[in-house]
Amino acid sequence: MLPDLRARHQEFLQHLLQDMLQELDLGTLLQRLLHFAVTILAGRAGVIALRDARQGWRVVATYGLPDHVARALDGLVRDVPLHQDPLAWEYPEVRRRLEWLTYVGSLNLKQGVGLPLRTQATLLGVLYVYRNYPAHFTREDLERLRLFANQAAIAVRNAWLYTQLRHEKQRLDALLDAVADGILILTPDLTLARLNQTFAQMYGATADELEGQAHAQVVRWARLERGMPLEQAREEGWPASPHDVLDVQGELERPGQRPLPVHIRYSPLFADDADTLLNIIASVRDMTAFREAEKLKSTFISTISHELKTPIALIKGYVSTLRRPDVQWDTAMVQESLAVIEEEADRLARLVQDLLEASRLQSGGLRLHRTPVDLPALAQRLVRRFEPQAQGHTFCLDFPPDFPLVWADEARLEQVFRNLLTNALKYAPPNTEICLHGEVRPHEVVVCVRDQGPGIPPEDQPYVFDPFYRSRRTARQVSGTGLGLFLSRAIVEAHGGRMWVNPHYRQGAEVCLALPRHAPAAQGSGGDAK
Repeated sequence: MLPDLRARHQEFLQHLLQDMLQELDLGTLLQRLLHFAVTILAGRAGVIALRDARQGWRVVATYGLPDHVARALDGLVRDVPLHQDPLAWEYPEVRRRLEWLTYVGSLNLKQGVGLPLRTQATLLGVLYVYRNYPAHFTREDLERLRLFANQAAIAVRNAWLYTQLRHEKQRLDALLDAVADGILILTPDLTLARLNQTFAQMYGATADELEGQAHAQVVRWARLERGMPLEQAREEGWPASPHDVLDVQGELERPGQRPLPVHIRYSPLFADDADTLLNIIASVRDMTAFREAEKLKSTFISTISHELKTPIALIKGYVSTLRRPDVQWDTAMVQESLAVIEEEADRLARLVQDLLEASRLQSGGLRLHRTPVDLPALAQRLVRRFEPQAQGHTFCLDFPPDFPLVWADEARLEQVFRNLLTNALKYAPPNTEICLHGEVRPHEVVVCVRDQGPGIPPEDQPYVFDPFYRSRRTARQVSGTGLGLFLSRAIVEAHGGRMWVNPHYRQGAEVCLALPRHAPAAQGSGGDAK
């Protein structure tokens, strides 16, 4: 037997056992095992190669070898093909390839011994130790070495399983935090064992603050719309089976914030015997967007129904009147009736056009055909068109001289200005002034439409550019679909500009838009499409 092997063997095995119990980092453990093995065998260098059922063989630890030699050994063992019987086929080949270093004279390694790292019938890898002198082993020596290798294999297996468990936890954490819905993992006594960042953000707290709390302390219902609270369901015997889900919907109370509309689905997780409840998994979905969609749908139906009703009724009434067989209408009456019918038909056509435009905008189908546009001239042309229907309103144009041209779609900007002037005429009292004011800034031009009407209430200003939004104060007095400002802002933003309500204007309402002064470099003098 090797010098000092008998005296030091038990000491090293005790160290190895201690490492098995305490060291679970695979990389650190492999280095310590290799150091112990080289020391026990009175060797000079060593290497550990591990086998992966998917990636094959690779060198994972070396001792006493230069880096270029370690890389060469790694290349040798990676070429070993996997086999259904790795102990009979792969292990001898890996050991033969690692023995190659004993033939490299420059390293002065005279002899090597390889030990399989195995647990029962599973081959984990090979531990190979090199010596710089020849020696022989007795049967008793080899048996002790096998004992060392077996205990080393157990340590490697434990560390590998711990590493896999750690990786699975990391994957689970990443998966939970990537989910758009909130996720809660509850213990059978309804304690929050784990939750993701999405739920923490929904709730307005950190995960550390919420974990460990009782479910009833966190999930409190300001208003319950469907289902029953989890605590009540548990008292009534839920869950009865692994497939027994619980759906609850309502408004969730949050500290210092408004209640949040949510839908929570609770799913039980049972052990393999289906008798022991391990966890309850809750997915929490924020229903705010769904509520807003339903509200928008309801508003759309209500608004469009109202806007369609009046022109259709007028058209039908005038047509029915003109078709009466018992009355002979003079030419003036017929022309007046036809004018009303034409006006209401145009109103329906504009409504349909606005709806089509809104649909295109939401699907990203807005197209722009840019040319140099003179905004003061465009404003003056539109004012002339509006003057016959101004009802005593007066218009003013306030643009500085040498107002620059903008690179824009003139027809689209005309639609924007027409919407703004139409709104001003709707809301401003008769015999008041409507002003179009222009301003030149270093990188943009700004145009504002001002009126002397009731103004836009502060609570409505954040929403006036939303589709179908109508202020409660004026919705009944003034007709409209709530699409004009929505379409206008979308057109301005498609030009690379912005649109807003001036909150500091107190004499009425002031809606402003800003457009870039210069054409985008990639567009040159041609048109573009968006």
